[in-house]
Amino acid sequence: MTTRTGEAYLIMGLGVHGGGLGVARWLLRRGAQVTITDLASPETLAKPLAALRQAEKEFGATITYVLGEHRVKDFTSHAVVVANPAVRPDSPWLQAARAAGARIETEMTLFFRHCASPILGITGTKGKTTTALLTAAILRQRYPQTVVAGNLRVSALESLDQITSETPVVLELSSFQLMGLGNAGFSPQYACITNFSPDHLNYHHTLEEYAQAKSQIFLHQAVDDVLVLDEAEQTFWLKHLDKQAKEALALKKIKTFSVQQKATADCQITVKGEIRCCGLDLCTLNDLDQNVLPGKHNLANVLAAATLARSFGLSPEQIRAGIIGFKGVEHRLETVLTHFGIRYINDSTATNPVAAQAALASFSEPIVLIAGGASKGLALEAFGKAIAQRVKALVLLAGSATAELEEAVKRNATSAFPILGPYSDFAVALENAQRVAAPGDLVLLSPGCASFGMFQNEFHRGEEFRRIVKEQTQA
Repeated sequence: MTTRTGEAYLIMGLGVHGGGLGVARWLLRRGAQVTITDLASPETLAKPLAALRQAEKEFGATITYVLGEHRVKDFTSHAVVVANPAVRPDSPWLQAARAAGARIETEMTLFFRHCASPILGITGTKGKTTTALLTAAILRQRYPQTVVAGNLRVSALESLDQITSETPVVLELSSFQLMGLGNAGFSPQYACITNFSPDHLNYHHTLEEYAQAKSQIFLHQAVDDVLVLDEAEQTFWLKHLDKQAKEALALKKIKTFSVQQKATADCQITVKGEIRCCGLDLCTLNDLDQNVLPGKHNLANVLAAATLARSFGLSPEQIRAGIIGFKGVEHRLETVLTHFGIRYINDSTATNPVAAQAALASFSEPIVLIAGGASKGLALEAFGKAIAQRVKALVLLAGSATAELEEAVKRNATSAFPILGPYSDFAVALENAQRVAAPGDLVLLSPGCASFGMFQNEFHRGEEFRRIVKEQTQA
């Protein structure tokens, strides 16, 4: 399918962080007529709008803006509507567009339609960013032009012009993006699900709906395509999939990985500490930088990336080189600095309790934990228990989930320890975290909750953590 010059597109949702910016630029470059509709005001969208004004000058085009509202006539008068991934498929605006005969697209469906190169798609409740970037780092040992995009604040469409049929593309895919791909009948040729646990239930409503969204990564694969799964999670998956997905999974060419001892997975760790994949030794545990990839969950990410890369044909030497050269991921167990013997760790993208529990299990040092925030409709009891058993002190951030988290911590505490906050001022929260920390401790931001309310998103939260820590330690 090609984009015809002059064809009219409606983009639903520019987004505060410019989620529709890449789509708009790509369409303008191809001579399309573009209308953007967003419920947010021009003031709220000031930053992405400024970027679009530049794009209009660059391409000699004019975008029509409908801001602060949606109008039914815009959805019923356009042949193609490109929806932001966060827009639910059952949106009444999209229903109106479908009823009028419009084709519904997303950035990812447009990319899949126009990309002729092999795609490696990675999803999962946690670990998908690390696994995607690590997979790309490995592939670049043979294919330096490898593109990585998707749910990484990087527009896949804007990369299309540099992609040839020989360019591997690694995509991190969220459940929201996968829903759009599933509706269009697309799955990547190489797919990986890092792990699966409850998340985004404020959007998906049930665990089954969430699992069904994730299953779109393999549901439309061809018979010879590859699916990579954690060996231990296959049984769990089956419990939450519908009949169609279960039947598709039963017919799949599956490659497995496992961090468990005595596993029978395709990629696992030997008793000698070697990472072995498909009968070949790739590297050893001593090759991994524990500061860049701390914790058992990151070891699982390494095994997932290695399995994908080996399935794609990379040699053991190339896989080892990619792993050794990997520099880590910002906002994911990222060491910001060490000051007076206290190490500050930014794990802001731990937006669900399972991810934050993994962070707590990744270190042996005493931890001053900064946690709490907005609710995602997830159970917090296990996180509260982990905090009660592991931390030296807890600093709470204000948010709709914080009171529930504090109660869970107190229910599970067997001895008293400082619980400070909740604070609606992040700088004050960090000041108090520093006050109770001592040399040899970690100050760990791993909230286990969403960022909305205090911050624009989890990346903004992490950036503020970096900025304030550096300011306060240099004062």
